[in-house]
Amino acid sequence: MELLLPGLGIMVWTLVAFVIVLLILKKFAWKPILKSLKDRETNIAESIATAKKVKAEMAQLQSDNEALLVKAREERATLIKEAKESADKMIAEAKARAQSEYNKIVDEARVAIDQQKNAAMADVKNQVGNLVVEVAEKVLRKELSNKAEQENYIKQLAGEVKLN
Repeated sequence: MELLLPGLGIMVWTLVAFVIVLLILKKFAWKPILKSLKDRETNIAESIATAKKVKAEMAQLQSDNEALLVKAREERATLIKEAKESADKMIAEAKARAQSEYNKIVDEARVAIDQQKNAAMADVKNQVGNLVVEVAEKVLRKELSNKAEQENYIKQLAGEVKLN
């Protein structure tokens, strides 16, 4: 049982140490702790008041924003309508210009095609004439008595001729 009950000396010294610590805390720590608690309480009260004020301002801003949004939607609808009308007009004008340009380009292309066709035909005629002259020249140079040999020689020459 002696182990469960502390001695009288230990109790006195513990009490003296507790009182000394209590006096030191009262002198140095108690006032700053109370001051910081009071400051915190004041800060929380100010924050709550500011939050209520901000909430009221936010409600006002929200109603203002809704009114602005309605006005913006109306303006947007008007702008879209005007833009669509303008776009339709521009498209019609562009189609008309494109059609006239198309007709002009087609006419110019037909003229150019005819010119190129005529030039190509003239070139083909010149090349065919040159080929005929060349083949005739070679045939005349080599006169063959046998008709079969002459035909084979003509076929050989036709194969050798290079077309431009």
